Amino acid sequence: MTDGASDDIGARVRDSFARQTIMATIGATVASVKPGEVEIVLPFSGGILQQHGFVHAGAVATIADSACGYAALTTMPRDAAVLTTEFKIHLLSPAKGERLRAVGRVVRAGKTLVVTMGEVFAETAGASKQVALITASMMVVATTTGLRD
Repeated sequence: MTDGASDDIGARVRDSFARQTIMATIGATVASVKPGEVEIVLPFSGGILQQHGFVHAGAVATIADSACGYAALTTMPRDAAVLTTEFKIHLLSPAKGERLRAVGRVVRAGKTLVVTMGEVFAETAGASKQVALITASMMVVATTTGLRD
């Protein structure tokens, strides 16, 4: 982020992310914020596995949804909040590795709906493998409804 507007977007996303207790519970963090794109990382942990030792699909979907939602938030007015209205996730490969990296991107930002897509990669020793693909719709919500970013 190089300009003041981008810095404000980054601060807004990181502040909102910090209020998501699910992210602290699973150990996810924001890696980068750009207008229309957000990256979230999730280190491997024994607390997020399913019965076969892979990262649970729920944890994969959680970081993918949040990466897309925050990417959408970067395109919204300052007085708006974001809510997911729908998503479809394709689990392409079992998720295993040192960490997962979810990248959400805005496809189209409308006045009331933002369409996004995202990818989740499993990373080990510098190698990256795509494990999921998500498409998601995000609703622009006026903060007068009592919602925050």
